[in-house]
Amino acid sequence: MSTNPHLLPTAGARQTWSELLAEFRRLPGLSAAAVALLVAASASGLVAPFVLGRLVDDVVAGAGTDRIVRWACVIGAAAVVAGVLTAAGAAVSARLGETVLARLRERVLDRALHLPSATLERAGTGDLVARAGDDVAVVTTAITGIGPLMLGAVLTIVLTAAGLFTLDWRLGLAGLIAAPAYVLALRWYLPQSTPYYAQERITTGERSQAMAGALHGAATVRAYGTEDVHVARIADRSAAARDLSLTVFGIFTRFGLRINRSEFIGLGSVLVAGFLLVRADAVTVGAATAAALYFHRLFNPIGLILMEFDAVMQAGASLARLVGVASLPAAAVPTNDLEVQDHEAALSVTVRRHHYEDGPTVLEDVTLTLAAGERVALVGASGAGKSTLAAIAAGIIAASDGEARLRGVPLNDLGEVRVRKEIALVSQEVHVFAGPLADDLRLARPDADDTEIEKALDRVGATGWLRALPDGLATHVGEGGHRLTAAQAQQLALARLILADPAVAVLDEATAEAGSAGARDLDRAAAAATEGRTTLIVAHRLIQAADADRILVLDHGRVVEQGTHAELLAAGGRYGHLWQSWNGGASS
Repeated sequence: MSTNPHLLPTAGARQTWSELLAEFRRLPGLSAAAVALLVAASASGLVAPFVLGRLVDDVVAGAGTDRIVRWACVIGAAAVVAGVLTAAGAAVSARLGETVLARLRERVLDRALHLPSATLERAGTGDLVARAGDDVAVVTTAITGIGPLMLGAVLTIVLTAAGLFTLDWRLGLAGLIAAPAYVLALRWYLPQSTPYYAQERITTGERSQAMAGALHGAATVRAYGTEDVHVARIADRSAAARDLSLTVFGIFTRFGLRINRSEFIGLGSVLVAGFLLVRADAVTVGAATAAALYFHRLFNPIGLILMEFDAVMQAGASLARLVGVASLPAAAVPTNDLEVQDHEAALSVTVRRHHYEDGPTVLEDVTLTLAAGERVALVGASGAGKSTLAAIAAGIIAASDGEARLRGVPLNDLGEVRVRKEIALVSQEVHVFAGPLADDLRLARPDADDTEIEKALDRVGATGWLRALPDGLATHVGEGGHRLTAAQAQQLALARLILADPAVAVLDEATAEAGSAGARDLDRAAAAATEGRTTLIVAHRLIQAADADRILVLDHGRVVEQGTHAELLAAGGRYGHLWQSWNGGASS
C-alpha cells in the first residue's frame, strides 16, 4: 500500500468518465465524425460473411460462374471500402484523442503550477512527476493508439451480434449463449485487477519520488555515506512495482482462459443451432454458414480487447490520477479587498509546536519577530529546525500549532498568490529554466525591460559573466543551452529577487552552493539583493550571521540565544563557541 497518506487526489471511476466525456462533448463535430467513420468501417466488415453465405446458397443451387464472380467482386469492393474507412476513422480518432489529451494536460499543468506549496510539500514531487510523465505517456498511448482500436472492436461486436439476429433470431440467441460466460469472466477480472492497477501507478510514483530525492541530493548522500540507504529504498519500491506487475499478469492470464472458453461455447452453440435449423428447413445452409462466420468474426475484436485490456486498465488508472489533479479547484483570483497596513512587525512567527505527520517535535515555543528592514539570521546545528522555521515564515508550510503574520495579517488570510508576491524564498535549490536568459529573469517581473534586468544582474555582481555570454541576455541557458555554474545560478535567483521586489526575503542557505573561492562574492550578492529589505537568513556560514542585525540560535527546535553578533560573543554561550570553532577552522 502507499506509504504517503498525502498523495495528490485520484478521481473515482464515475468522475473520470464524466470528465472524459465532457472533453469529447467540447468537440462535437470531430467526435461525431470519428464515431461515424468507425461505425461505417465496422458495418462494412459485415458484408463479406453475408455475401459468402449467399455464395454458398448459390453454389448449392447450381448457380453459374458469372454469379459467383459477381459475389467475389462485391467481397473485394467491401474489403477496400472497409480498409479506407478504417484508416480514416483511425486518423480522425487519433486527432480527436490528441486534442482531448492536450486539453487535459493543460488543465493538469495549470492546477499543478497553482498547487499550494504546503500541499506539494506533503505529497512530494515524485507523485507529481510520475503523473506528468509516466501517467501522461500511458494515457497518450491509449487515447491515440489503443483507444480507436478498442472502440472499433466494441462496434464490431455490437454490429456483428445485430447481424446474427438479422439472419435468424434463433441463431442470434445461440450466439448469446456465450454472453453469460463473457460477463462472468469480466465480473471476475475487473474487481481482481482494478485495485492492483491503481496501486501499481501509486508505487511507480513512490519509486520516482525515491529516485528524485536521491539524485537531487546526490552531494549530501555521498557526503553522509548514505548511498546504500537510498539504493535500498529505491530497490524496495521497484520490487513492490515488480511484484504488482507479476500479480496482475497472473490474473490477466487466467482471464484469457475464461475468454477462450466463452468463445468455444458461443461458436459451438451457433454451429449446433445452424445444423438443427438447416435440417428443419428453417434456414438455408448459406445463412447457417454466415452465422458461423459472423460469430468467428468476433474472435479478433474480442482477442484485441483481451490482449489490450491490460493497457486499458493501466490507462484508466493513469487517467484517474490525471483527472484527480485536473479537477482540483482552480486557484482563487486574488483580490485587493484585504489591505495590509503598516505594522511594527513586518513579519512575525509564533510556533507553539510543529511536527511532520506523526514524527517528533521539530519546533517548540518559538517566537520570531522581524521589524521592517531588519536582517535576522538563524543559526544552529543541522536538524535544529532552521529550515522548518524559514519555511513557516515564508508560508511554504503551516505550523502544526501556530501561525505566521505579515504586518499583522495571518498568511492564511492573504492566500497563496498574495503571500508569494509579498514574501520571496530563495534556497540553495535553484532552477535555471531553459530559454533566453532575459526570459528566465522576467519570470519574476514580466514587464521588466533589458535595462532593468541588466541593473539587477549588475547589483548581484553578474555583469562579468553576462558580458562573456555569446548573445548577452538573448543567450539560451539551462537544458540544451549555456550551462551556468552553481554560483551563477544563485546570482540569477538573487537578481529575480530584486526584480520581484517583495516586502520580505527569506534566504534558506541561498549561498551554500558556492565554493570557498566564490563564497564571499555570493554573500555580497545576497546582501545587495536584500539591502533595505526585511530579511530572514538561514546562515550556512557564520559570517552571514555576523553581518545580520540580530541572530537567533536554535537548538533542538528551541531558541536558546538571541541578540547581536557582539552581544552573543560577549555572552560566551553556544553562539560564542560556534564562532570560535568556525573562526578557528576558517583561519587555519
